[in-house]
This record gives sequence, C-alpha cells and structure tokens, in this order.
Amino acid sequence: MNSKLTRNLYMIPYAGWIVLFVIAPIFLILYYSFFDIEGHFSLINYQKFFTSVYLHMTLSSFWYAFLITAFSLFIAYPTAFLLTKTRHKHLWLLLIITPSWINLLLKAYAFLGIFGTYGMTNQFFEIIGVGTKQILFTDFSFIFVSVYIFIPFMILPIFNALNELNPTLIDAANDLGASKWTTFRRVIFPLTLDGVKSGCQVVFIPALSLFMLTRLIAGNRVITLGTAIEQHFLVTQDWGMGATIAVFLIIIMFLIMSVTGNRKRGV
Repeated sequence: MNSKLTRNLYMIPYAGWIVLFVIAPIFLILYYSFFDIEGHFSLINYQKFFTSVYLHMTLSSFWYAFLITAFSLFIAYPTAFLLTKTRHKHLWLLLIITPSWINLLLKAYAFLGIFGTYGMTNQFFEIIGVGTKQILFTDFSFIFVSVYIFIPFMILPIFNALNELNPTLIDAANDLGASKWTTFRRVIFPLTLDGVKSGCQVVFIPALSLFMLTRLIAGNRVITLGTAIEQHFLVTQDWGMGATIAVFLIIIMFLIMSVTGNRKRGV
C-alpha cells in the first residue's frame, strides 16, 4: 500500500508537466484554429487548408521530409554497421553524435560560409577549374544540410539495434550456407528493423516541420508546413490559420508515430 501511494505521489509532477506543457498547448492550438484573422469564430481556416495552395505545401513537405529521411538512412545504416565492427565503437559513436550538441543556428550559419559564393566549396571548385557555382539557396544545399543535422539521430537507434543483435544468429546463417547478402537481407535487417523505424520516426517528423533552414539555406525556395506556421504567427499575424496548419501537422505526426511505432509480437 505504501509503495503504491509513493508511486502515485511521484506521478503528480509528471502528470502536471504533461498537462501544462503537452495537453494544454495542443488544446490552445485547437482552440485558436477556429478563429479567423479578425477574431471571429469560423471554420474558414479548415476550408482554406484544403485548397490547392496548402495541399501542395503539404505534399512538398512530405517530399522533402522523405528525401531527408531516405538519404539519412542510406548513409546511417552502413555507418552504424561499420561502427559495430570497430574496436572503440562507443568512442566513434560519441564523436559522431557530438556535433548534434551544437546549436542548430550556428551550424546553419557555418554552412552559409561553406556554400557561399566565396566559401570553401567554391574556392575548391576554382582550384580544380570548375568555376564558381550557385550552391547556396538550392534544393541540394537544403537537403545536404538537413541530412547532416539529422544523421546522428538516425545512426544512434540503428547502432543500438545492431549492437544488440545476437552474433550466433549470423553464425548460424553462415553455417547453413547463406551468402553475406542473404544473411543481411534475411537475418540482420529484419532483426534491426525496429531501430530503422525509430530512426526514420525521429528524422521524418522534425524534417516535416523545418522552417529555419528553409530561410537560411534554401532562401525560401523550399516552403514547408513549418515555414507556413512561422509566417502566419510572426508575419501575417493570422494565428488561426497558423494554428490550423499546426493541428494537421500534429495529426500527421501522430499517424506517423502509430505507423512506425514498435509493436510487440505475441510469442
């Protein structure tokens, strides 16, 4: 009885935190979404969201988030696999994760110098005779910088899944005559799929709502749902429309979490 009472007491701060900083903000966003720019109760924001402009913006956000996630996975999986084979794997993993501790804004400004007209990249192109190229404010620069920022979050769950993989299963596959590709396709990848799902989830969801990189790196050539929310709240002062986009973004995020979530299989 005492242990149950103690556990309930410890739950009070946690429940209060969830109510104040998770549930209450979501309800506020939902509340503001029913008001137009003049402060009148209306469903006009939901009608506007289903117009071609916002639907195209939603598809664009999904497309860029998919590209960022796909490139991150393509690089992260072999990197994590090689890390598990190295001698000091946890040290190397720490070195890979360390850049994620640096402020996002600082990293974005660093790439402004690297990809700029007189940056390191164009200086290298000048040396090899290619000439100056417009790298900044392009889709390439936006995806490249986004992948660089998110890739540690993709590597970590995949590394943990690979590191916990029972090596006797791989030995059994080799003893049964399976090739390296067959072993990877039939044994390693399926058993590390939960790590891949977690990595895709933790990359795709924030990539869906990027807004700062779209300004600094893409030069507003890339418009996402996150960019639209920022514009409505800070520029046009149409809080209702910004809240409406945020509502749909939250719904999309919950759907993605339900699809990529790990489901325990019955034995």
